[in-house]
Amino acid sequence: MTDSSRPRFYALLIGIDYYFPNRLPDGASYRHLKGSVRDVNAVEALLKEKLNLPEEQIYKLTASHGDDPEKPAELPSQWPTYENTVSSWQTLIAKAQSQDIVYVQYCGHGGRAQTIYPSLKGERGIDEALVPLDIGNSTSRYLRDLELVKLVQALVDKGAILTLVLDCCHSGEPTRGGDAEVRGLQTGSIDTTQRPKESLVADEQELIQTWEKIAPTNRRKGTAIAGMLPEVRDYVVLAACRPSEYAYEYGFHGKERHGALTYWLLDTLKQRTAQLTYKVLYDRIYAKVKGQFRMQTPMLLGEGDRMVFGADFTPTEYAVTVLKVEVGEDNQPKQVLLDAGQAQGLVKGAAFVIYPLGMTDFSRTEQRLAIAELTQRGATQSWAEITTQLRHDIPITAGDRAVLTGVPLSLVKKVRWLGEESSAFSNAMLGNGWVEAVGEDQAADYQVARVGDEYQICDGTGVSFPLEPTLAIADPQAATLLVERLVHLAKYQTVQELENYDPSSPLRGQISVKFLGKQLDYEPGDLPRPQRFADPNQPEAQVGECVFLEIQNNYTEVLNVVVLNLQLDWAIDQIYPASAGNRFVPIDPGDKETIPIYLSLPPGNHEGTDIFKVFATLDAANFRWLELPPLNQPIPSPISRGFAVPTNPLEELFAAVAAEQPPTRKGSTVAYPSREWTTTQVSIRVRNLPSST
Repeated sequence: MTDSSRPRFYALLIGIDYYFPNRLPDGASYRHLKGSVRDVNAVEALLKEKLNLPEEQIYKLTASHGDDPEKPAELPSQWPTYENTVSSWQTLIAKAQSQDIVYVQYCGHGGRAQTIYPSLKGERGIDEALVPLDIGNSTSRYLRDLELVKLVQALVDKGAILTLVLDCCHSGEPTRGGDAEVRGLQTGSIDTTQRPKESLVADEQELIQTWEKIAPTNRRKGTAIAGMLPEVRDYVVLAACRPSEYAYEYGFHGKERHGALTYWLLDTLKQRTAQLTYKVLYDRIYAKVKGQFRMQTPMLLGEGDRMVFGADFTPTEYAVTVLKVEVGEDNQPKQVLLDAGQAQGLVKGAAFVIYPLGMTDFSRTEQRLAIAELTQRGATQSWAEITTQLRHDIPITAGDRAVLTGVPLSLVKKVRWLGEESSAFSNAMLGNGWVEAVGEDQAADYQVARVGDEYQICDGTGVSFPLEPTLAIADPQAATLLVERLVHLAKYQTVQELENYDPSSPLRGQISVKFLGKQLDYEPGDLPRPQRFADPNQPEAQVGECVFLEIQNNYTEVLNVVVLNLQLDWAIDQIYPASAGNRFVPIDPGDKETIPIYLSLPPGNHEGTDIFKVFATLDAANFRWLELPPLNQPIPSPISRGFAVPTNPLEELFAAVAAEQPPTRKGSTVAYPSREWTTTQVSIRVRNLPSST
């Protein structure tokens, strides 16, 4: 295939932090954001790095905060107005040909407005919309759902391979604590402002015809913003959340905000394997976002089995240049200066492996010169301490390559008290190693508030956890129980975060995990006859149904497999193999194992999400170190559970998580063993059976 006949890649990136002053009829307003432009700039950098995408194939509209508080920093021609947005879409449509890859991402506010299509939706109908920066002007227009559908369909009709990412929502509540912001109206209100009805996309009749062609009956129940699209076929949509949920932007690793969806999208793409589908991408994003934000459930719509960005997206490793080497009195290297820092998303404690200049095959572990740990992070440059020198015959020199092999596993979680802190709580925190109090100037994993006559534990955005029983402030043991709950949540979240980041691990991407379907009347020993889920991208089942989890070994050697179930009552159980005497189940190369799982809910719960975390190793390891009882039951010590001394680096990691106190010298992070293990995670929504009355 010649270069002229090869499919081309185009991108449209829209990010809005700066919104001109605005006030809707009910008093609501679209506030400034802080992470949208940073998100689209990071996406642009990734597309250029991974795909060598030239500048002329990237269209970008941004509104960022600058020195002048009266307007965005960019020129008006770059502002995400309604007119500029439609024009950019139309340019894409004109350029794109069959099989070209088109990537569109919007980061900003979503909104809802009184419909301007009453003949289609009725007089009380609502249009879902993307919000331009100048919506405060009554002559400004939203990009409404019917218009977006028409633009999307025009690309699909030309045969373009489209991916649409919407990191926004149409409603939200004010967040508590200051670490997060919602990309949507604070009140979830509906804009009734009288605005121009003329569309720059197409005339009203053509917009309605396209909509009815795609959705001839009822609108689908979609996501908060992807619900704008009545039916998703022949393309892919990644959306930030479901209806009535929130799209958060959050200060990850500090105060620099990113949209949660975009942050984990980029993080996953930086570590991707060669065979990454959108479903696999989504599963990881879902796990990461849902584990941190209770009120945000990312959604995948459309062709989940499609390869991300097509075959040309190569799994290049994240490598940075060694700028300088400092040696000690013994003339041995002590630390190196790396050409990366906070701007690249690095955190203190990140682990790097150093390779010689010119090395591109980072799977050749015999060429590793040293292991280094990031100790001093700057904005664009950082110092890393040499912790292990692997070769002495080749010196480390400026120009060598440092490959990120792991981020530190944070064992200690940060807690902020909202309002005046309780002295009883402060005393209960003393001597505890798993959670520590932080002030307003640091991001918090959890927040604690007094609400009425009880204590509430909230996530980093201020959304409370539904923990039972409630903790009455008048209870003399309330502060102690509060800290015990925080420790339990910290351990649960740590297990949920376990992941192998080493790009050279031979097991990376070597297990495939998926739900095959569900069956109501399955009995052990019967031939499974699973029924397909209505939406395989977001599987749902009812209490009492059996679902079938398939695990496939894609590696060339036998893998030892374990499945942990992270449950709604904050318990963690090893469900496969379930017998206490069995540590793992071996799966031969190329073989599959199908596991029947009966679904249930804790008492008092009507619905929830069950998480299944699958581990695979080459060596033996005891994953029961990671088990937890339900919340409010004491966590037994490893000694009381009869666990012996860890026998390998992976078990040392598990022992650190299970310990009564964090065992590391720094007391806050622990290094990953980085080679011969991998993990992946899937989830399923569980609902109670409908009432018979």
